[in-house]
Amino acid sequence: MSEEILINVTPPETRVAVVENGVVQEIIIERAERCGLVGNVYKGRVCRVLPGMQAAFVEIGLERAAFLHASDIVGPDGHSISDQIQQLVVEGDPIVVQVVKDPLGTKGARLTTNISVASRYLVCMPALGGIGVSQKIDDEDERRRLRDILQAFVDDHDGQGGFIARTAADGVDERLLVRDMGFLDRLWRGFKERCATATGVGLIHEDLPLALRALRDLVTPDVERVRIDSRAMVDKAIPFTAKYIPEIKDRIDLYQGERPLFDLYGVEDEIRKALHRKVSLKSGGHLVIDQTEAMTTIDVNTGAFVGHRNLEETIFKTNLEAAQAICRQLRLRNLGGIIIIDFIDMTEEEHKRQVLRALEKCLARDHAKTHITEVSSLGLVEMTRKRTRESLEHVLCEPCPCCGGRGSIKTAETTCYEIFREIMRESRQFDVESLLVLASQEVVDRLLDEESAHLAELEEFIGRPIRLQAEALYTQEQYDVVLI
Repeated sequence: MSEEILINVTPPETRVAVVENGVVQEIIIERAERCGLVGNVYKGRVCRVLPGMQAAFVEIGLERAAFLHASDIVGPDGHSISDQIQQLVVEGDPIVVQVVKDPLGTKGARLTTNISVASRYLVCMPALGGIGVSQKIDDEDERRRLRDILQAFVDDHDGQGGFIARTAADGVDERLLVRDMGFLDRLWRGFKERCATATGVGLIHEDLPLALRALRDLVTPDVERVRIDSRAMVDKAIPFTAKYIPEIKDRIDLYQGERPLFDLYGVEDEIRKALHRKVSLKSGGHLVIDQTEAMTTIDVNTGAFVGHRNLEETIFKTNLEAAQAICRQLRLRNLGGIIIIDFIDMTEEEHKRQVLRALEKCLARDHAKTHITEVSSLGLVEMTRKRTRESLEHVLCEPCPCCGGRGSIKTAETTCYEIFREIMRESRQFDVESLLVLASQEVVDRLLDEESAHLAELEEFIGRPIRLQAEALYTQEQYDVVLI
């Protein structure tokens, strides 16, 4: 599979796109004013303990206090000391924590005391001790080789360990792994010194910027080229890769074309499409994707696709195509948490199994951890996808000022009837000579047309003249009744 990584850098924003066989699969955006916090380590202060929730809120210098659950507090052995939060932390105590989830919506960041630092091939988690290998490396001989290399390094040093081989370590030369462990060991020792000398609340360790994180985490053997459109970032990337990821140094390419990099690969169009509810399928069917506070729902529809054989075959083919499209949309939009997929109802059990297998196969390429259940009695597939940062929609959009995020607004007819009721209310309470209604052009037009008879009746009933004035800046739901 041909794969490229595109990095677009501007002073206020960095954007990364993963392109597989010419198709955009993933987009990550980080803005200078709201950089991602995952991986950052802070010296914090416990500001509130909640025994009922078995959690505490920790002040780490952000706008909102961060959330620390009892299960995320570990002792020297890497395991939870107690399941009672009041035995673990005391209000006002200093505490060293790491962000594992960015603030999402109205929720603060999620924290852990199990501090970890990552390199290209390894993760260092000293609190855990020992060594480990990523579960995605399933070859037993390779797992044994990696364990032997990690254990030899631990034995030659302090003997504490805490190294886990990442998926990227599969087949990597021992020399590179040892160098990575040495780098992490030095980084950890410096980190401990800063923790000991830090005073007050604040940042102790900051993760890499998005462009360098992409080089560290997203570049796999399948990636043929990394194209960056900023010379300044290339000047940072070359020494970074030369020091930590030398095997990808020659794949970095400075893009200097006249056409913007993301336009060249159609990424801008994909970003625009990813903000729409409806996703068209090649067969003529479509998906409808709705994000809510609690979960994301995905509805599969046949649309214009009628098939060539029978209804069951049509439904099966649409669901198979939808399974692939859903996996791509999950990555593209960075949808996380609980996801409910409403495939078109299938009667044959074999068809259900094949659709689920297709979904699992496509999700295998996803960097985020996922879990899928069987088709429920209602014909729904429930799944979860690990969420550590905000979705594309939450990064790029905000609630509509007209509808307040509802996704719909009141009709002009509804607003007219609300105005009638408000006029009745005002005329009974106050003794005025006339009333002036300020509303949007659509509402005023309806009052003068379809509702003109009702308006005349109301004017006669209250015995006062009613004047209308269109306001260009008013939404269809907004109006004011002015007493004159």
